[in-house]
Amino acid sequence: MKRLLTVTLCALSLPLLADIIEKPVSYKAGSLEFEGWSAYDDQQPGRRPGVLIVHQWTGVSENEKMRARMLAELGYNVFCVDVYGKGIRPQPPASGVEAGKYKKDRALLRERVTLGLQQLLKDARTDVSRVACIGYCFGGTAAIELGRSGAAVKGVVSFHGGLDSPNPADGRNIKGKLLALHGADDPFVPAADIAAFEKEMKEAGVDYQLVSYPGAVHAFTQKAAGHDNSKGAAYNEAADQASWEEMQKFFAKIFAP
Repeated sequence: MKRLLTVTLCALSLPLLADIIEKPVSYKAGSLEFEGWSAYDDQQPGRRPGVLIVHQWTGVSENEKMRARMLAELGYNVFCVDVYGKGIRPQPPASGVEAGKYKKDRALLRERVTLGLQQLLKDARTDVSRVACIGYCFGGTAAIELGRSGAAVKGVVSFHGGLDSPNPADGRNIKGKLLALHGADDPFVPAADIAAFEKEMKEAGVDYQLVSYPGAVHAFTQKAAGHDNSKGAAYNEAADQASWEEMQKFFAKIFAP
């Protein structure tokens, strides 16, 4: 009996293992219905920093869900916003057409991302004073637009997103810090866009970083993009790992007590 009691007490003294809960979350805006994705550690008590993820051009996919789990394992409460609407998950070339609707209408894009932010903020697990937004490709553009909307987020991270500056004055609305993680050889982000983006950030006094990864092209975090740089979009393991680490350092800074 003594031995059993000792083993039991030792087991109780060990830290609880993470229990990641992952599930779809439906939400509405008027007659429109959306389906996002939630991920969090059910063993972690109390509120914790929240991270909103904005998907790439095919809508909420397994890639965003994977990133949500990775972030939940790091202790964040995560919500993947659905910009397009429930059941709208286009594949190329239709995804380009769908994403184009929102790139041409930045007000609508901000509105849809804000709906997701509201879902994250009303979650009882979220520390509403410590929230960030990240996005991939199309989602990187969207994350920056959320910042430009004046949303009260501590930081924005764009992974290989568009860096154009359609309305430079909007940079003054950005309240938090901004991190742009960019493939140095990305043919879909012209040098003129990068220059305009940096000009907007500097003139607005935004605390920002632009990190470029040599040899990386568009979609460098997406394994499904393959490994052929000549196509303009390809996975780059080194850039993927380095950018993820850069994001974690950024979070440590913006979420510090």
